[in-house]
Amino acid sequence: QLQASGGGLVQAGGSLTLSCAASGLTFTTYATAWFRQAPGKEREFVGGISWRTSDTLIADSLKGRFTISRDNVENTVLLQMSSVTLEDTGVYYCAASRGVKIYKLEMYYDHWGQGTQVTVSS
Repeated sequence: QLQASGGGLVQAGGSLTLSCAASGLTFTTYATAWFRQAPGKEREFVGGISWRTSDTLIADSLKGRFTISRDNVENTVLLQMSSVTLEDTGVYYCAASRGVKIYKLEMYYDHWGQGTQVTVSS
């Protein structure tokens, strides 16, 4: 129901935009978040957006480099990554939770995309 795309190989210091598209559900009634999992590490919260309120939340360690926005026409949620570092390498997942609240914990999300690989090279 969720399709994450836009991953790929990017040089350190560069930018990349990921997209999350939905089928079978409408983002207007969900909060959508991005999580990522680096090799050998647990999955972590990156950021999220509440479609109805337009509130956004970015993990403290990523503020200033990552932003989340929505595309009303395409019904997608975008994760814009800039000044990427090697530590941003990982699989990025989008997830949706019914309602307006953006949760940092995976347990509140019941719809998940398949993940898209982001690899940052030096």
